[in-house]
Amino acid sequence: MNEQDTTAVLSPNAASVDETQPSSPTGTASSATGLPGGQGKTASPATEKKRAGKLSEAKRFKIFCGSANRELAEEICKFVGVPLGETRLQRFSDGEVHFQLLENVRGADVFVVQPTCFPVDQHLVELLIMMDALKRASAGRITVVVPYYGYARQDRKDRPRVAITSKLVADLLTTAGANRALLVDLHAAQIQGFFNIPVDHLFASPVLVGYFRDLNLPNLTVVSPDAGGVERARFFAKKLEVPLAIVDKRRTDINVTEVMNVIGDVKGRTCLILDDIIDTAGTLVKTAEALLAQGADKVYACASHAVLSGPAVERIANSRLEQVVVTNTIPLQEHAAKVGKIKVLSIAGLLGRAIESIHMETSVSTLFN
Repeated sequence: MNEQDTTAVLSPNAASVDETQPSSPTGTASSATGLPGGQGKTASPATEKKRAGKLSEAKRFKIFCGSANRELAEEICKFVGVPLGETRLQRFSDGEVHFQLLENVRGADVFVVQPTCFPVDQHLVELLIMMDALKRASAGRITVVVPYYGYARQDRKDRPRVAITSKLVADLLTTAGANRALLVDLHAAQIQGFFNIPVDHLFASPVLVGYFRDLNLPNLTVVSPDAGGVERARFFAKKLEVPLAIVDKRRTDINVTEVMNVIGDVKGRTCLILDDIIDTAGTLVKTAEALLAQGADKVYACASHAVLSGPAVERIANSRLEQVVVTNTIPLQEHAAKVGKIKVLSIAGLLGRAIESIHMETSVSTLFN
């Protein structure tokens, strides 16, 4: 393809690509990564603002983002007190990504915020290209911030001749130029060991625990929807100082589960189902029905990542769940935002504090509390 055939991914009010320029894929500069096409103005170097006494003055500190979750990146930047880095993100007419940094990053401490949510492959490739650009622009250190780590559910060979995609993605990120990774609520904690670079693994539980503590639900019991989530649910129950129950779940196929037994006393109690991902919501709804069948009074649910694919939103809307609380690691779909049962909490502050700690080289583990 020659470069006159490029097509920008445009946001509302964005200018289209001027295909009359033969030199390179064109388009005006956006104020930040993930706003392709721009607003009809020429990019100028971003003025860096730092929190007095907190962020290091010895080395430059920059945050960029892809197109997957721009709102979260803007919230993080507002919390930290630095502007979102200026970039140009466009696509050729066949869908290939064209990415360019519009400011100097030589020697800078750079953080790239990009969850690999739907469309997963598109956002993953976009992230890899962004990091390659940063590496070739001589960034001092590149920290990849992935609020939602896609392909994490294939973390072992649980049947013959299958891929371990979570390891593959870790290798891709490292090869593309990541010097360290900041991740949120991995599907399996051992995925940290798939990286050959330092990994900071955050949990959304401080945000979720605070919300449910303020609700002060009566006779609360935290419920793990499967054996794999027991450790996560136990930590949550300990923080809320409430009992723990477990649902024995058997998966019969991809995205198909069969609830078997409820382990623990849930009769007459308010149950809170805790999971890391809500995908099709089949497991969630079946777990809620099993708990209600065992005499539970009310059932709430919370999760870190609202994937909400396929019939998930309709299932939640039609279920007997009182409320489903998620975080904004993944931007909520428009039709999901209209469902009154779904509430979104922001983890921008949590990620912002972690980014500050990494930049200042102080402890990140204090955020677990």
